[in-house]
Amino acid sequence: MKKVFICQSLTQEYSLGVQCDIPPMSKSIEVMSGDKLLRVAKQIEYRSLFYLLIGFFLIIAFTGADAEESSLKAGAGSSGMQPDFGPNVFVFEPGQLDAQHQIDTIFKQQERAQFGTGRYALLFKPGSYELEVPVGFYTHVAGLGELPDDVQIAGHVWTDAAWMNRNATCNFWRAVENLSVVPPDGVNVWAISQAAPMRRTHIQGDLHLSSGGWSSGGYLADCKVDGSVVPGTQQQWLSRNSEWKQWIGGAWNMVFVGCKNAPEGEWPDEPFTVVVETQVVREKPYLIVDSDGRWFVVLPPLRKRAAGITWGDGETPGEKLPLEDFYLAKPDEETAESINAALRAGKHLLLTPGIYSLEDTIVVSRPGTIVLGLGLPSLVSSTGKTTIRVDAAEGVDVSGILFDAGSTEVDTLFQVGLPDQSLGNSKSPICLHDVFCRVGGNGEGKSKCMVTIYSDHVVGENLWLWRADHGKSVGWDDNTCETGLRVEGDEVTIFGLFVEHTQKHQTVWNGNGGRVYFYQSEMPYDPPSQEAWRSGTGDGYASYKVGEDVTTHEAWGLGVYHVFKDAPVVAENAIETPDVPGIIFHHALTYRLSGGQQGSGILNVINGQGGEVVTRQKATVK
Repeated sequence: MKKVFICQSLTQEYSLGVQCDIPPMSKSIEVMSGDKLLRVAKQIEYRSLFYLLIGFFLIIAFTGADAEESSLKAGAGSSGMQPDFGPNVFVFEPGQLDAQHQIDTIFKQQERAQFGTGRYALLFKPGSYELEVPVGFYTHVAGLGELPDDVQIAGHVWTDAAWMNRNATCNFWRAVENLSVVPPDGVNVWAISQAAPMRRTHIQGDLHLSSGGWSSGGYLADCKVDGSVVPGTQQQWLSRNSEWKQWIGGAWNMVFVGCKNAPEGEWPDEPFTVVVETQVVREKPYLIVDSDGRWFVVLPPLRKRAAGITWGDGETPGEKLPLEDFYLAKPDEETAESINAALRAGKHLLLTPGIYSLEDTIVVSRPGTIVLGLGLPSLVSSTGKTTIRVDAAEGVDVSGILFDAGSTEVDTLFQVGLPDQSLGNSKSPICLHDVFCRVGGNGEGKSKCMVTIYSDHVVGENLWLWRADHGKSVGWDDNTCETGLRVEGDEVTIFGLFVEHTQKHQTVWNGNGGRVYFYQSEMPYDPPSQEAWRSGTGDGYASYKVGEDVTTHEAWGLGVYHVFKDAPVVAENAIETPDVPGIIFHHALTYRLSGGQQGSGILNVINGQGGEVVTRQKATVK
């Protein structure tokens, strides 16, 4: 509550910024309001009583608003009030007249803003809308219903890469989830590349994943398409626990896990890898609002041996957590210290859209904590410290965050677990969803590793770990990063692992029992010479390196590409593993992209097998 003095002159503006109009005071009394002393002036004449009462009720209203503002910081969603998500979250209602204008304004700003600072969430309350929803960079579009069909968009929710002459290979960092799209022409276009997931979405028509130009995606999970899915030019794609009438075509590496009506065909004649069931997964948490205006975050249950979507029977599985249990962080107000204080107090964490420059590490130590990004918030390591470290043994869920390296080198941007400690629980695993890391491109960035996993039984999905190949401060000695992912824990599972352009091994896996469903990697474009790019065992670095002490590991659907632009270097293998029976790779390929130096390439797919892509364009192993 603020200290308030009611009008000591005819028109004096008091501290809450409201003008009152009261005759001069002749006497004053003291009134208690909460724990603050309120000085209220009282005119002896009866006619002043009217003004006094008006002033008193204004004080109650404004001080009450202060209290509400304070509580909203920590959520306050179950009271039926709209939470204070900050200026970059737009909550739409059916029939809202300015909705299309607001959506178009944001898209105009974000369509080309590949390395811009804008971050936005467009949230739709349950109901029907006639809208066109174009989705630009750093834009998160989500329905707020308990089921996808609770929010019906009669129009399109689309991305088409018109800004880049239909070339979608840079259409990164955007997301759509938890709604239904009814395209009037029967086709919805989602022409994207990495870090652009579509989740928990019902397309009442066909879904096209390119718009005529190149494309390099992508991730589809818990989605239903009434018609056909047409990948078009998509080089690779992972679909998990989704369904459609039919899937038509594909380029190099199309992986399907737990999907209904997956395409048929024999690898490598057809680019398909089909795994009938998902061994273990938890869907990403999501935000909802009920019919009473109460806000919740839904934590879906852990599923094992699962096929198909979670919501097909018209019910929504999962635990509803009141939003008041979450600390709503704002990028212009927070430090790591303030966020850590909220976490220590037992709050979950919701990061609202924006860029957070962190002076220290956010430490997640309470089991079961949810860290949910809304509107693709960016966490920047400004002092060379890890941005988030998960110390808890089990049940933590981290999703929807972009981790950025800063100019001071950091050992790892995001760390799960602690070295030399066996943490993890198969019944309540730590789960990661839509975790994106970036070194360079938006400015100077340096990191030895992007993501390090020490815990056992971690389940991750849709990780894109990218050392920038274009943008600002990009060069062999500028945006330095040795490795994208390092796994030290046992029984770690990842669905959709994209790792690109790091300067040594892209992925290092030292834990036993690892499983990877879909791997996409481009080797660095810019090694300056073979001498500068040589591991201890031979020329170049394998993209995917399984440690020498590992005895069990399995992976499905892997593609490693190269275009060595600066020197005619070679890598002996795309994948290197110990030669033991417990390590199995299903369906791997290498591919030579155009634009590389003559004589450059990859000599083998895996452990000396599969052939070269120096003079050939493609090599495969079963």
